[in-house]
Amino acid sequence: MSSQAGSRQVRPVVEHADGTTSKTPTRDGRPLLNFKSPRVSQPKEHLADMSMDERIAAVQEMGLPAFRAKQLSTHYFTHYQTDVDAMTDLPKSLREPLGERFFPPLLTEVRRLRTENGDTIKFLWRLFDGALVESVLMRYRNRVTLCVSSQCGCGMNCPFCATGQQGLTRNMSTAEIVEQVIRANQVIAAGELAPASAGEASSSDEVALGAEADEEQGEAPEGGSGAGSTSASGPERVSNIVFMGMGEPLANYKRVMNAVRRFVDPAPAGLGMSARRITISTVGLVPGINKLAAEDIPVTFALSLHAPDDELRDEMIPVNTRWKADEAIDAAYNYFQVTGRRVSIEYALIKDMNDHAWRAELLAKKLNARGRGWVHVNPIPLNPTPGSVWTASEPEVANEFVRRLVDAGVPTTIRDTRGSDIDGACGQLAAAD
Repeated sequence: MSSQAGSRQVRPVVEHADGTTSKTPTRDGRPLLNFKSPRVSQPKEHLADMSMDERIAAVQEMGLPAFRAKQLSTHYFTHYQTDVDAMTDLPKSLREPLGERFFPPLLTEVRRLRTENGDTIKFLWRLFDGALVESVLMRYRNRVTLCVSSQCGCGMNCPFCATGQQGLTRNMSTAEIVEQVIRANQVIAAGELAPASAGEASSSDEVALGAEADEEQGEAPEGGSGAGSTSASGPERVSNIVFMGMGEPLANYKRVMNAVRRFVDPAPAGLGMSARRITISTVGLVPGINKLAAEDIPVTFALSLHAPDDELRDEMIPVNTRWKADEAIDAAYNYFQVTGRRVSIEYALIKDMNDHAWRAELLAKKLNARGRGWVHVNPIPLNPTPGSVWTASEPEVANEFVRRLVDAGVPTTIRDTRGSDIDGACGQLAAAD
């Protein structure tokens, strides 16, 4: 995963068709960024695209009583049932028309990869139009986390991320996002995710996003201590959702927030999850961060910073040419001030690129200048991606980076690289068929 100690890493250079080169892919001298999804077809409207009021209106338009909407919602959000033929409390004559109206096919499983011990599963899904996306289900000691995708590809063009190098195909619909969780819950219910080991050390998952922030802010895991994956009604299910799969969530803002509402709405309108166990990550779309702060839905917020200085961040995170590092940090601090929710700073440690001790000190200086106790830094050694010349920091360098932050009073913990052996870790999702 890392090159030999002492050999300096060379930054990648992009060769363009006209023979020129640049460190970051560009168009007309500007970094390639795509904030808007191409005008392409979305899937047919699904139950999960609708609020409960909209579902009631839809069944009434079919000449059916309003209670049918609650029946359908209970099957989907409580029992994770998507097959109308299995909904035996519905008259047989209604099942086919209700299935066509409310349950158009969304995700077709193409492939499933499991880690050797079975605690992590990566799914490759084909969408209605042939687009491919991935999601990753992870068992931890006291919770089950699903990393979901929000776009087919990504328009942010970060050169060290496999998804970012694909470009953006389209935004995913609300229901396509929600369906990833429903399908994961089906897998859990079927016993296909390995159970937690009674002796599993907490160190392996101590910084899984959402959970450690909640524990420090006094929120117990759902279902009680040590049972974060158990809902109030008993059956095990996904307890934590992280929008860290394919795509930039804030570039698909409306559909992502509608999905979040489906997650937090009380059953049977939605899954009835805690908003604090949902993490939304962004590379720094400042207007979207400020909009998220005003939503009055206290999700956990994560800023993928990766460099504290604009000179390097312009190269690593092309969106930094639009909103600079300090603007993104200001927006993250504003999120804390508005919501009271501690913010996570994501920082991929890349050998010879951004892992210098002085950058750790600069990061600490910038974070502390805005106050104390509002942020937690999550460095993670860069996960390898096909064709990339960038590699992870040497362990001793990573440890020194963390030490500088901790010495400056910034809470910091290196994140677990769960799923890297099946290309399911952060930055590795590429949806290869």
